[in-house]
Amino acid sequence: MAATPRLRRTAYLMCRDWHLAQDLTQLTLARMYAVWRRIHRTADLEAYSRRVLMNAVLDQRRRRSDTEVVRAELPERAGRGADASAELHVTLMAALATLPVRDQAIVVLRHWEDQSVTTVAEILGVSPSVVKMQSMRALGRLRELLGEDFARQ
Repeated sequence: MAATPRLRRTAYLMCRDWHLAQDLTQLTLARMYAVWRRIHRTADLEAYSRRVLMNAVLDQRRRRSDTEVVRAELPERAGRGADASAELHVTLMAALATLPVRDQAIVVLRHWEDQSVTTVAEILGVSPSVVKMQSMRALGRLRELLGEDFARQ
């Protein structure tokens, strides 16, 4: 499926673990394959795959043990030639990880994948007003964590 890299990237943004993202992507593709005869001609496959992926992420979060913590170990700080974009990426991912899973999903779908409020609402099975409200709160929380100066960089 041509959308596999996009699905894996979205899954990674939700769980911050490339291996788990690959597993969630494979689970999404397997679930779609199981109902392929029903969906392949009538469904918007891109939207359907996003919905299946978000359901898989939410299911995985509910099943995961409270003692299990997924983290990427930060490398030793390099000298003066440190890549600023890598540091920015780590900072943003850490801030995103502090949000509840539904807020993460809304921020990723709405602002990373640039989906409309209506599309995000359909994917997550909530109303557009819920998407707007949670998006506003999540972005406010990220601004609070990162500071106003961070947004201007």
